[in-house]
Order: sequence, then structure tokens, then C-alpha cells
Amino acid sequence: MTTFNFCAGPAMLPTEVMQQAQRQLCDYNDLGVSVMELSHRSAEFTQVAEEAEQNLRDLMRIPDNYAVLFMHGGARGQFSAIPLNLLKTGGKALYIESGQWSVAAAKEAAKFGDVDVRDIRIGKGDIDLSLFGDTSGYDYVHYCPNETVDGVAIYDIPSCNSPLVADMSSCILGRDIDVSKFGLIYAGAQKNVGPAGLTLVIVRRDLIGQQHTATPAILNYQLAQDNDSMYNTPPTFAWYLAGEVFKWVKGLGGVAQMEQRNQSKAQALYQFIDDSSFYRNEVNPSFRSEMNVTFQLHDAELNQRFLAEAESQGLLALKGHRMVGGMRASIYNAMPMAGIAALIDFMDKFAQSHQ
Repeated sequence: MTTFNFCAGPAMLPTEVMQQAQRQLCDYNDLGVSVMELSHRSAEFTQVAEEAEQNLRDLMRIPDNYAVLFMHGGARGQFSAIPLNLLKTGGKALYIESGQWSVAAAKEAAKFGDVDVRDIRIGKGDIDLSLFGDTSGYDYVHYCPNETVDGVAIYDIPSCNSPLVADMSSCILGRDIDVSKFGLIYAGAQKNVGPAGLTLVIVRRDLIGQQHTATPAILNYQLAQDNDSMYNTPPTFAWYLAGEVFKWVKGLGGVAQMEQRNQSKAQALYQFIDDSSFYRNEVNPSFRSEMNVTFQLHDAELNQRFLAEAESQGLLALKGHRMVGGMRASIYNAMPMAGIAALIDFMDKFAQSHQ
């Protein structure tokens, strides 16, 4: 029986990457030691780090006037780092709320400066992009293109008069984007890139260097840039695995090809749900996430039975977030179409036996 992990994060990694890591775990490139044991200052790890950055730059077509930082602390660490680095003295930031993670980011940022909040939700599973409104006069505008808890996504890049900051933890490398439209992109690695512990920050260089005097060194973009993301010992194994994932995406044809795969996977699952009287998705089709497909059973009393039977078939971590209930299938880049087919087959049989 093949197992498919639908966890929202830490999420599944590509099988090919895991197998490569397994082969190199105890003996990296015939050095006789694991990559986890290499000094981050060594020539061997420097090559790992430089290749990873270059491959990410190639995949996302990141312009030279952007720094690529490999940092600690997950996306939640960046909830603090962003205002501490980008908010000017006497300045103000705008936070757009579209789900649980953008709300959490705004709440954290408010600890460090003046923050305005605009909630663009107009009902369960629906948003109104016109509520972005005027964004001039802010040091930056923050939003989350993909809300993992709610299964809501914003695909159109908002027009913005201020530097646009995006939490792409759950959608980075899932769709082809124009990086130059953003001031800063950040992403916790544990969904679409690699294991937990690594955070990607892609930031326009002219935004670096205006940090608050009390900004902790570990969150300081200037120090991270000046020290090639090695101000202190970085999460080396996570960095190595991220680099292997970048190679894997390149080998499949790049982000544009990944986007096509993701759209096909999501379309197949949403179509099955829409055609069913047993399951339902409550998100406006225009804003349905391709990464996190939320759905409800027509009878919530069957939820635990659904989860138990799914797990017995090797379909793991389908329970929805505690805040919204129901089910959630996280189908990031590493999830193959075979996983979607297996899930649909199980859902169909479960519905037939519990109608």
C-alpha cells in the first residue's frame, strides 16, 4: 500500500529528494561524513549554499537587486522581523486580513509599531479584492496569497503604492510570479520547499538597512545579507534539502511546469467534490486554494470514521484545522497526481457506503 501524506506542514517531500538524502545521509559526496556534520564555513557546504541560492534565483527569476536570505524562525519569526526591519520611525504598515495567518501576522506586527488592518473577507470562503483600497502612505503592505487554514487563495498580485510584502509559505514555487512586483517575499520551508527550521526571505536590497536599533541580530536583514545568511550557524541540513528540492523542480521543467501540475491536481479534486452530494467545498471558486483543499462531509458525525478509514488506506493527515473543522487535503508540489487519484477513489467509495 502506497502512503500519501496530506499534512499541511511539515508536509511531504519529493520521494526522489528523500531517496537522494538517504543515500548521502552518512556519506556526503564521499567525504565520509554527513552533510549535517559539515562546518557551515567549509568549502563543501559553501557550495551547497551557493547552488541552492542560484537555483532558487533561476526558478523564480529573482532580479539582482533582491537579496535571498536563508533564515531561522519560520514564518512566525518573520511576523516580527518584517516590522522590525521595514517599519520606519513614525511610520505605519497596512495588513490585509484574508484568513488565520494574515490575522496572526497583523497581531504580531502591532507589537512593534503602528499598524492598520483591512479585512477583505466578505463571508465564509469569499473575499473582495477591492477592499484593498488606497495603499499609499504606508512603509509596506502585507498580505498572504494562500491561507492554509481556510483554503483561500489570492492569485492576482494586488496593485500597491507601497512595497508589497507576501507570506508565501504555502504557495512559493507553486505558481510562476513576477518577483519584481514585491518588496519582500517570505516563506517557511516546511510546506513546499523542505523541512521545518528554514525560512526563505527574498527582499529588495533598498529596503535593507533601515531596521530598528533594537532589532535582534538573528532577525536583522542587514546582518543576514552581510554574512551570506551565516551570521550564526544556519540550519544546514534543511538548507541542503531545500537545495535538492530546487534541483528537483528544475528537473521537472521549472515553476511553470509545476503550476500546470498543481492546477491539474486541484481541478480534479475540486471537480469531484462539486459533483458530489456527499461532500462540499465552501470557498468561492475564484479564490479556491490549489495547495489546501478544504471540504466538509454532508454529515459531520461521519468525520472520525472518514479519517480512520482514510488512514487505513494510507491517506494521512486529512483532518481540517481545529478552527474550521471538516477535512483538508494539502496537495503541495510534492504530492503526485497518483495521490489525488487515490484520495478521490477512497472518497467515492466512502460516500457510496455511507449515503
